[in-house]
Amino acid sequence: MARLFAVLKALGAAFRRDQKSLESAAGNHFFIVSALLLQEAGGFIYLIVAVVLLFPASTDPLRKIPESRLALWPLEPRERRLLRAISPWLNPVSWIIAGLAVWSARGKVTFGLWGLAAALFAAGFLLSDLRRVSAESLWRLVPGFPGRLSQLIRKNVREMLATLDFYCALLISLASAVFRISGVGLPPEGLLALTLLVVLAFSSYAQNLFGLDASGGLGRYRLLPLPGWKVLAAKDAAFLVLAIPLTLPLAPAAGFGAALVVLALGHGPSLHNPRTQKRWRFSSGAPLMTGLLHTALMAMAGSAVFFEGTWVLAPCAAAWAASLWYYGRP
Repeated sequence: MARLFAVLKALGAAFRRDQKSLESAAGNHFFIVSALLLQEAGGFIYLIVAVVLLFPASTDPLRKIPESRLALWPLEPRERRLLRAISPWLNPVSWIIAGLAVWSARGKVTFGLWGLAAALFAAGFLLSDLRRVSAESLWRLVPGFPGRLSQLIRKNVREMLATLDFYCALLISLASAVFRISGVGLPPEGLLALTLLVVLAFSSYAQNLFGLDASGGLGRYRLLPLPGWKVLAAKDAAFLVLAIPLTLPLAPAAGFGAALVVLALGHGPSLHNPRTQKRWRFSSGAPLMTGLLHTALMAMAGSAVFFEGTWVLAPCAAAWAASLWYYGRP
């Protein structure tokens, strides 16, 4: 049993270190702005965020050990079975689900709510085994793009698909589409607000475009036979390829203008203050005041396009092109 306890202790330490990376959500401007502006009215947004966070929080702790290394450990079959049975309880979410089960048995929580929470936890737990395989197979379906930057854009799209920012924006977009299809009338201001929320969910990633390229990412890009503005353009193209379709059920022109402004403002922090990001986590944006300023300018641009007309897209595109040239210089 001493060997089993040693493995569980090491596994618990590794799992806690990994779970601390979920704290990146605190630096995501989507949470900060939602909390400041929506307050009590943001219950639906908070629910979406909780659902998105539940999947990485529900991973199997045993997945932290490579299978090849686990097979070499001198554990008896009985110890391996115990390790399989005990390891899920290293995850705090397991205890939360168990507590909800007790409360549902006492009638304090409905059985349906407990079943939904347990199903989401089980899905995240099981998908931790399949996520890498399924993600790699699905990401191969990302099509190529015309031009010399095709594979670079494709690589950047794959990186964005490995962030929780995308899935948060996706849930907001899908919920909005369901509302519109079901015939629920949304006022124009509501369409604009939801559009800005979708772009806002991406905004932190736009302020750290090189975060998923590891510590030597910028150095490797400098070795490419490409000018700097093309490297930034490939990042921006991937951002727009994912952001624009998500605003189609809402106000796509306003979303396009807001996305251009977010990218124009994000080039500076991305190059001058790059921070390493981790996959399957929320992106950490620029410092708080900078992020709030970017959010305000993004909202102003989207609102101007929405209320004044699509001609406002011209100055938004001009600002993006000027930023691309300035920060893409050698």
